[in-house]
Amino acid sequence: MPIDAHQIETMIREAFPDAKVTVQGDDGAHFAAEVIDPSFAGMNRVQQQRAVYAALKGKMDGPAGELHALALTTRAP
Repeated sequence: MPIDAHQIETMIREAFPDAKVTVQGDDGAHFAAEVIDPSFAGMNRVQQQRAVYAALKGKMDGPAGELHALALTTRAP
């Protein structure tokens, strides 16, 4: 079942309620997201992105994942 930008945004917001979240994409598989959250302060980019991927609860896991590609930009405000 394809995933949509709103579902991705909802999952990210559940994990990062204070974040500014923008998700774009409408083909059901390829998306771009920007997540700006105070909790990212002191984290390197890899740590920030791992935190966001964890919020997606396995939607990107393996070839059968619902979310094929996510271009992710993260930073602290």
